[in-house]
Amino acid sequence: MADGLCSFTKDIFVIKVPKKSPLVLRMIVLVFAMVCGVYICSICLKQISTHSKAGYLHVQVIQKPCPEPQIEPWEIPYVHYPKPKTYSRAECACNPVRYFAILSMQRSGSGWFETLLNNHTNISSNGEIFSVKVRRSNTSTIVETLDKIYRLDWLSSASKNECTAAVGLKWMLNQGLMQHHADIVEYFNTRGVSVIFLFRRNLLRRMISVLANSYDRDVKLLNGTHKSHVHSPHEAEILANYKPIINATLLIPNLKQVEETTAKALEYFKSTRHIILYYEDVVKNHTKLIDVQHFLKVPLRELKSRQVKIHKGSLSSQIKNWDDVQKTLKGTHFENFLHSDYRK
Repeated sequence: MADGLCSFTKDIFVIKVPKKSPLVLRMIVLVFAMVCGVYICSICLKQISTHSKAGYLHVQVIQKPCPEPQIEPWEIPYVHYPKPKTYSRAECACNPVRYFAILSMQRSGSGWFETLLNNHTNISSNGEIFSVKVRRSNTSTIVETLDKIYRLDWLSSASKNECTAAVGLKWMLNQGLMQHHADIVEYFNTRGVSVIFLFRRNLLRRMISVLANSYDRDVKLLNGTHKSHVHSPHEAEILANYKPIINATLLIPNLKQVEETTAKALEYFKSTRHIILYYEDVVKNHTKLIDVQHFLKVPLRELKSRQVKIHKGSLSSQIKNWDDVQKTLKGTHFENFLHSDYRK
């Protein structure tokens, strides 16, 4: 009985594990190997990709820095290394450039003065850029235009070459300058733009020039062509033959208005780095041109212009109703304007 029980127990608990097929085992090993291989390959690819990107960024960042200029600390904000989008400055990439703007009024000698600056090998002054209304329609268009000029991407007859040392423009007070003065001052101070003020001391002479130029714009005395500036004595003589009649009633109010506008401009832009010039001083004292070149930090050159002065000589020969004008200004603080050799 006991033997039978034991036998039963053995029969119950002794279980034989069936043998697995060799093919199944091989398949399991193969799948495991494939999974491991895919995983290892993905890790390797990620590492290769990371190294490639790091190497590419490294190449992009490395640039040959320009040497530190030997200048005073206060000058640093006014020294620039522009990068034009339309061309490469090549070997001149590290030549520093100064930014400037000539702020003036029509018929104040700014055209003649600008030709003197452009006579310098390293100065480019691009004219009255903002005479085109769309460029001064709002702050955004003004900033966009200025950026293009100071980036050396503004191409004009005044453009020199990639080695320009000073670049700027001529900007009349009535061309959006006073209207947007706060934003423009901020731009000048932020971007390091220096200001050259150019005005006339004798506002009566300026008025004669304004009236004569306005008359010629309509009549076109030079063979049907209007010219604000001339390059021959003969042309100057033809234009000077016209003698305007000045409204004596409005004379003093008009002169006061010009004075006030000039004073406002000087007040608005007083926080900028600037120099104040007067046309009469530049004509009579050529050291003023040396002062300007020092101001722009460019090599000194003898500057010349081909322009010929139109209105010369005494004022009495240039105004048709001279007696009325003389009577109106006598006894006022504008009386000095009556003298041809007027100096403040």
